[in-house]
Amino acid sequence: MSQQIPLALRLAHAPSLDDFVVGANQGVIDALTRSVAGNGESVIFLSGAAGCGRTHLLLGQCAAAQQTGLRCAYVPLATHDQTAPEMLDGLEKLDLIAIDDVHAIAGVAAWEQALFNLFNRCRDRGTRLLFSADRGPAALPLALPDLRSRLAWGLTLAVQPLDDNGRLALLKSLARRCALKLPEEVARYLLERSPRHPTALAGAIERLDRASLAEQRPLTIPFVRDQLGL
Repeated sequence: MSQQIPLALRLAHAPSLDDFVVGANQGVIDALTRSVAGNGESVIFLSGAAGCGRTHLLLGQCAAAQQTGLRCAYVPLATHDQTAPEMLDGLEKLDLIAIDDVHAIAGVAAWEQALFNLFNRCRDRGTRLLFSADRGPAALPLALPDLRSRLAWGLTLAVQPLDDNGRLALLKSLARRCALKLPEEVARYLLERSPRHPTALAGAIERLDRASLAEQRPLTIPFVRDQLGL
């Protein structure tokens, strides 16, 4: 029997707060929910290691805000070298700005100054700000001390990594997004044998999804072992 060729183009998953695997981060979700409702902090800073879900939370917050009619922008500073600091000009006219990976511009004078200026304009207009970085504001190696102090003005929350129960829930959530049936015993086998970083788990589910579609086979432990070499 010939294999079915998977479609090269798939609908991208749009992260939301509803499908974030919460784990020990209920306080973070509560703070973001209050902010969207207009009765929370106007400046929130999320810190956490890569793979903890910071980007998911920022995009999810933008999606939740847009559903209430707010105008939002998501700014990924990890790719700042592909654009210019002037891209921040005028963003204060929006209702919410989510700025990801602030640590990526540490030591880049033009970007630090542009972010400092944007913060001040947003403060004057009451624009909500949501930041993320791999560490808290006080630990950021910024050359502009005033920017570091501004970033610490609001609510700072640490995004906690998932434990094994959370990783298991993540695997199941990733499979549901692909409409992929993931039996409990297969999920546990994956968790025990594969790297446990969330990015690695997501990659494993993506590979299994493509292989299952191509070969028209369900996920079983032998199939997973053959496809991933576990």
